[in-house]
Parts: sequence; C-alpha cells; structure tokens
Amino acid sequence: MPTLLLPILAMIAITPDPIAFHLGPVPVYWYGVCYAIGLAASYAVITREAHRRGLDAKLVDNGIIIVAAAALAGGRAYHVIDQWALYKDDPMKIFLPPYTGLGVYGGIITGTLAAAYIMRRWKQPFWKWADVIAPGLFVMQAIGRWGNFFNQELYGPPTTLPWGIAIDCAHRVGDHGIAQWPCSAYPFETTGFTPLFLYESISGILGAVTLLWIARRWGPRMRPGDLLLLFFMWYAAVRFWLETFREGNWTFNGIPTAMLISSIVFVASGVALAYRHRPGAVFEPWGEPPVPEEELFEDDEELVEDDEPARDEELAEDASDGPGRDEEQADDHGPVGGRGPAAADADDAGAGATSGRRDDDAGGAAG
Repeated sequence: MPTLLLPILAMIAITPDPIAFHLGPVPVYWYGVCYAIGLAASYAVITREAHRRGLDAKLVDNGIIIVAAAALAGGRAYHVIDQWALYKDDPMKIFLPPYTGLGVYGGIITGTLAAAYIMRRWKQPFWKWADVIAPGLFVMQAIGRWGNFFNQELYGPPTTLPWGIAIDCAHRVGDHGIAQWPCSAYPFETTGFTPLFLYESISGILGAVTLLWIARRWGPRMRPGDLLLLFFMWYAAVRFWLETFREGNWTFNGIPTAMLISSIVFVASGVALAYRHRPGAVFEPWGEPPVPEEELFEDDEELVEDDEPARDEELAEDASDGPGRDEEQADDHGPVGGRGPAAADADDAGAGATSGRRDDDAGGAAG
C-alpha cells in the first residue's frame, strides 16, 4: 500500500464549514441546525411516549419550548465557566452566534428545574413526565452533538484510530490561548484526534433505545421516575469516562468538575433506584398503558364484521322458515283473500239456520 494513502485511511480528514447557509446577510450555523433537528426528534419521541402512557401529549407543545429555553441558558452558562479561557478576553462571544458550546450538566439542571415548575403549575405528575422525557433527552444528545463536529470541538488527544478526526490549527486552542497540540508538533495532514462528540452521540442512541425497550418490557412494574434515574446513571457513567480524554477543562482542586458531578449523580441515582425497589417497598407502579383510541375503534370494527355472518345466517333461516309458516297460515285462513275450512263450516251452519227460519215463516203465512 502506498505510504501516502496511510494518513488518509488512518483518519477522517474533513474540516467542515461551520456555516450551513445564509438567510440574507445572517449566517445559519450547523451547530444550531443540529440542535434544531435534535429538538424536533426529541419532540416526536416525547409526544409518542406521552400518548402511549396516557398523558396529555398536547402539553408537550408549550412545555418543550420552556424547558428547551431553560436548558439552553443553563448549558451555555456551564460551558462558559468550563471554557472561560475562550471568553475572558472577549465576553461578547458569550452572547453572540455561533454559540460554540453547551454544557450538558448545566442544561440538565436548569431544564429539570423548569420542568418541575411547569408540572407544578399545570398540576401534572412530574415523575411520570420525567420518564417520558428521559428517552427524548438521549435523542436530543445523539443528534445535537454533531454540531460539535462542525465547530471542530469536543475532541480528545491525538489518536491513530481509523475514526480519528482532523482539527485545523486555528481550533487547537488550549489554556491561555496557547494551542494544546500545535501543528508544528502535530501536523494537520497526519494527525487525527479522538472524536468525543461521536462517542457521546452513539451513547445517546444506545441510551434512547435501551430506555424505550425497558419501558415496554418492564414499564408496568416500574415506579414513576425510574427511567429518569437510569438516564442520570447512564449519562454520568459515560461523561465520567469521556472526561479522562479531556484536558484544560474546568477543575476543582485539580479534579475535573464534570467528574465530580458525574460521581455524585451516579451514586445518588443508584441509591435512590435501589431504595425505591427495596424488598417490601410499597409504591404505585406505572401500570398497563391505556388502549389507544384507534385500537378501540379497530376492535369495534372487528365486532361488527364478526356479527355480520351471524345476522346473515339468521336471515337465511328466516327465509327458509317462511314458506312453512305461510302454509300453516293458509291452512287456518285459506287462500289469500279467502277463508279457511272452519269459517266455511260456520257459514254452512248459519245458512241452514237462516233457511229453517224462512221455512217456518212461509208455513205460518200459509196457515
């Protein structure tokens, strides 16, 4: 194999344009497009799950906007703190497009608080809605993380894996504006970087499928809120692992803050899940989901179809019994428009009596 082909086959040598298209003079970034698609897909999953579990799916229309806005604000704030070196010299970059970066933990915190608030206002069961939303969060993450690919961010150290991605020199920014892996030491043409965004995206796909499968396999026996706790445990474990690849991120006493948060979230969620399902615990399970209306209508149609043969048989029996009953009626009443034998005998008796009276009258007159 020619040596020149090795760098091409050993990495994905693509550095995409972060701008998807322009609306007049306004650029539309792929980062926003990916998160918009992710939000739409999340809406579809949440609405379907709400309908399947007997919740008012119409509430998702307004609720998802409020929660998404709160999650966006919290995620942005977390990212800015995490990557403060990128913004300290130009704070306006925090508020101006392309908003290159969101911290998932910040979005989870503010989004959960917003969801709890609107559920309380709307008098809705928070924990049941939390289970419906949890798979949608994974879907949002799986699609939205591709925005990091177009912005050339959320990557790890250099790697020789075939799915390593190229990062141009301008995006290799580390602490104090100094490139962490400068092109002078890590040439652009031959250096691939660990695609952490891809790992998180795959994790989101697997997580969504797993939660949806669990909801259908064991959902009726689960306690409301279990799926949300499983989401927290899953994401915390994945995030803890991904933090081992990152450098120059937000730390607390030398320990990455995301690792500390992930450890706390994982342990707390696991303890809560175990406590809720301890032996002898009494709680109200989800129960079987209600039968959708369309299935009820299908059952009604099946019943109508099943009744039609029975009615046809009854009509056929009535048709076969018809001539017999007509003959019996003919015996009693004679032909159509005529009189039966009993009526004829009565007429004969009446005629005889009338004839006798006439003879007596005639005899009396003669005498």
